[in-house]
Amino acid sequence: MTGLRGLGGSVFIVAAGADRSEEFLNSPALAPRRNWFGLILTGLAVGLASGLFGVGGGIIIVPILVYLFHFDQRLASGTSLLAIVAPSIVGVVSYSLSGNVSVILALLLAVGSVLGAPIGAWLLARLAKRTLQWAFIVFLVVVIVSLFLVIPSRDTAVDVDFWHGLALVAIGLFAGISSGLLGIGGGVIVVPAMVLLLGTSDLIAKGSSLLMIIATGLSGTIANTRRRNVDLRASLAIGLGAAVVTPFGVWLAGALSPQAANITFAGFLVLVMIRMAVDAWPRRKSK
Repeated sequence: MTGLRGLGGSVFIVAAGADRSEEFLNSPALAPRRNWFGLILTGLAVGLASGLFGVGGGIIIVPILVYLFHFDQRLASGTSLLAIVAPSIVGVVSYSLSGNVSVILALLLAVGSVLGAPIGAWLLARLAKRTLQWAFIVFLVVVIVSLFLVIPSRDTAVDVDFWHGLALVAIGLFAGISSGLLGIGGGVIVVPAMVLLLGTSDLIAKGSSLLMIIATGLSGTIANTRRRNVDLRASLAIGLGAAVVTPFGVWLAGALSPQAANITFAGFLVLVMIRMAVDAWPRRKSK
């Protein structure tokens, strides 16, 4: 016999019996009390970053949910994946209005990403996460330096031949593996890789990256929902707040010169690097 029990603003179907009740009470989907104002502010920051840099914003959402709002790590990751869908959709529409979205590029990136994510998850159980984090920090340093040396041309069109297609799948694969290993990827990897390795316009790279992120966010959300690792209301608060600001970020990306856009993106990557260094830095065990 089953009944409905409300808890923390969510409704769960709970089977009779102490063992079953305890299982639901310990579920990672039980979120702490939501700070609506903080969630909306988070969304505004994510929307600006999403439009300006072509990233989903999970690198911003997850640490805020975990460290400021005390979400479980799995719940924060699942909530973030759903939250990035709305600003990504708005970003794709905004970039497409100026012709800066390539469906072909996005599809090839998505193929690699879908293949890479489970590989990263498999490796996660077998490799030291802290070592991987420091390796990724070194990768970010190389990217940041390169962004000051290579200035993209916005008049350049990428002809997708066999080798370009293979390179795009490989970039997506790397992004997917990084996502599975570290919970990071998407635009943080895809955008600079397309600009630096393929000579793609930074605007097309950002618009196509956001199109890829829509597929990533939706596919990941399906799996996380089944495991109750999504706070739907928190996702909506962040996602809707982000969607409002994303068009301004897209406009700002187009208003900046390619050199200024590179410098701004490099600054964003520095923040990402600092965040990862804080996570990777060894902590003393409390006595």
